[in-house]
Amino acid sequence: MNVWIAIAATALGCYLVKLLGLLVPAGALERPLVKRLSALLPVALLAALTAQQTFSTDHQVLLDARGAGLAAAALALAVRAPFLVIVGAAVLVTAGVRALGG
Repeated sequence: MNVWIAIAATALGCYLVKLLGLLVPAGALERPLVKRLSALLPVALLAALTAQQTFSTDHQVLLDARGAGLAAAALALAVRAPFLVIVGAAVLVTAGVRALGG
């Protein structure tokens, strides 16, 4: 039964956050600082999620094949490669490191 309580609490929390967003006055959203922060927040959250998924396993920080794949993707991104090349480089490097025993 605890799972259903958690699901209900999460659903209620999501609804309340959405409601609070709708109640914010339009004038507050037009401020330059708010516009800059709202443009940068998704990038920061995605970077944090990527780092957490890449460098942690079961409450431990570790560097394994996923880190090498991320580094390959970052290198391909730095040379302005197309998106599919970036993903392919990450996949190939990760698979290669895992095949070598890493």
